Amino acid sequence: MAQRLHLVFGGELTDPSRNVFKNLDDIHIVGMFGDYQSAYNAWKSEAQRTVDNAHMRYFIAHLHRLRDEETAVSPTEELGS
Repeated sequence: MAQRLHLVFGGELTDPSRNVFKNLDDIHIVGMFGDYQSAYNAWKSEAQRTVDNAHMRYFIAHLHRLRDEETAVSPTEELGS
């Protein structure tokens, strides 16, 4: 089974109603996770840590969805090879 990679990241937004970061250099990369539950736990921890700042937002990016699993790839592109 292929890994399901997730990236957790966040930072301060220019406006709480929009997903536009105030400063891209200040984006906090929490980490990469091999399953959704681990990513969710990291996201929740960071979101709770910054709950007092209405402009802070954290996100989970489903990196595994960026690839078409039906398309053949070279062995060097296979995760876990």
